[in-house]
Amino acid sequence: MSLGRNIQYLRKQKKWTQEQLAERMNVTRQTVSRWEADEVIPELGKLVEMCEAFACKLDALVRENIAGCEDIYSDVVIRRVAPFRMARYVMITPNPEDDVNAYMERWARSCGLLSLYPDAVRIGWDFPFVSSEQQNRFHLRGYVCAYVLPKGFETDAPGVEYAEQLEADYAVITVRDPFAAAFERIPNAYRRVLEHLHANGFREKPADHVLSCFEHVYEKNGVTFMDVYLHTESVNKADLFTSFT
Repeated sequence: MSLGRNIQYLRKQKKWTQEQLAERMNVTRQTVSRWEADEVIPELGKLVEMCEAFACKLDALVRENIAGCEDIYSDVVIRRVAPFRMARYVMITPNPEDDVNAYMERWARSCGLLSLYPDAVRIGWDFPFVSSEQQNRFHLRGYVCAYVLPKGFETDAPGVEYAEQLEADYAVITVRDPFAAAFERIPNAYRRVLEHLHANGFREKPADHVLSCFEHVYEKNGVTFMDVYLHTESVNKADLFTSFT
C-alpha cells in the first residue's frame, strides 16, 4: 500500500491538478508533490480534509490500495430495475448459499424453467431473521435464492414462494471474481455503495414489495462477476434503465 499513490489516484479521479488540490488543502503544490512521492506524510488534519474532498474513508485512504481495488470493483451507478415476478426460497443452515442455490436449481429444472430459459437470472440476498442462538450456538446463517421468472413463463410448481417486485432504483456495483476473497470483497462492495450514496446525497430507501438489496452472480468470458444492488431513493436521472426479463 502507498498513501502517496492513493492520494495521486484519487486526485486524478477528480481530474484535479496538484495545484488545485494544494489550493483546497491550503498548502503548496510542492507539498502535494511530496505527499504523492511518499516523501512526507500529511498531518492528521490534512488527511481528514482529503477524505472529505475525495469522499472516502480515512482507513481506506491510509491502509488500502485504492488504485489496485479498481481492478476488482466497478464504479457505482444508479439503475432503474423494471418490475418482475420471482420464485424464491430461504434456507437457514451452516452453508445456506450453496444449499439454497442447489435447491432452487433443482426446482428450476423440475418445473421446466431452465429447459426453456437456460440463462434464467438467479439472484440472492442474506436472510436477516436468524436468532442469536441459531447464529452463536449452532453457527447457522440464512440466505434467500430466487429465480426471476421471464415474461410469458407460467408455473405454479410447488416448493417455492412466488413474489412480485415493483420497479425500483438501485445503486449498483460490479465485483470481479468475488469468491476469491468472499469475506473481504463482497462486504467491501456494500461499503463502497454506501459511501457513494452518502457522498452524493442519496440514501437507502426501504419500501414494501421492493428488495432492499440483492446479488446477481454470473460469468463472462470465463470470469465470475457479482453485481450488488442496494435500493436507494428515487432519482430522475437514472444512468441506465434495465430489466432482468
